[in-house]
Amino acid sequence: MRKYILFIAPLFIFLVIGPIGYIFLERTSFLDGLYLTIITISTVGYGDIAPITAPGRLFTVLLIFSGVGYVMYIFSQITEVMVEGGVQRFVDKRKMQKKMKRLQDHYIVCGFGRIGYEICSILRENNRSFVVVENDDEVLRELDELGYIALQGDASDDDILLKAGIKTARGLVAVVSTDAENLYITLTARGMNPGLFILTRSSGTPGVAKKLERAGATKVISPYSIGARRMAQLIVRPTVVDFLDLAMQARELGLCMEELLITEQASFVDKTLMQSGLREKYDIIVVAIKRPDIPMIFNPGPKTEIKKNDILIVLGDNQQISALEKTL
Repeated sequence: MRKYILFIAPLFIFLVIGPIGYIFLERTSFLDGLYLTIITISTVGYGDIAPITAPGRLFTVLLIFSGVGYVMYIFSQITEVMVEGGVQRFVDKRKMQKKMKRLQDHYIVCGFGRIGYEICSILRENNRSFVVVENDDEVLRELDELGYIALQGDASDDDILLKAGIKTARGLVAVVSTDAENLYITLTARGMNPGLFILTRSSGTPGVAKKLERAGATKVISPYSIGARRMAQLIVRPTVVDFLDLAMQARELGLCMEELLITEQASFVDKTLMQSGLREKYDIIVVAIKRPDIPMIFNPGPKTEIKKNDILIVLGDNQQISALEKTL
């Protein structure tokens, strides 16, 4: 604000001093003096009003030397802002469109409130591609500052979801402010991509979770319910909660809990955990195994076989897990 005041203030000074000078030197009215000042410093000079006296002409010369340069500077700055700002917006928009076209196997985050902010931070931290759909101009400016790919519009609109790449997306996260909006988004997304993973936020109101699931949500999460359970667990089992926090968030300590999909390229497919050598070679612990056809296998024994398309939940060193991931 101070910058703009300093930029505009000299112009008002000219528009006050000029008419006053002509009133005293040329005996004009204030309106005629203002008109003469404006056509002088803007270099228009219609000639219908001109200074007659020598002091008036000398004052006009001084006004030209001091005012014309400043007015030209103002016009150049305005032109620069208009041209460069418009060009920059056009270039940024084109870049954003190209990035969205290249998106594949990404996530669509609908809503960028407090929950959406945390989700996007974790997705970026884990190198997951995503696009944010948001309708608020102020929030969009924040997204631009963060460097996120963002799309302005209503997330329940078919055209917006198509632009966000819903046909090639890996999943959609609906975390807008109301259950009704999340319901519409879920219905629309499920209709456009029947195989899409959809994670939806619920307010926790009785019956809402079931309605969201019927609408097509793969998973429904209530932040209030999770928060309450976590607070209760901190009271009842504080050490267990501390361990889980350490396993999930202690990347700076080198510790990590990760899930790994076993492909046919893995050398230990159809071998037992003991035969795989995961503990000896990579020093990691297999906490659980998830398979499509059976419930989760917790704390699998050494004779448990590792099958193709198994998902291993492992705990261990960041670097060792990354090394193992490269072999899968």
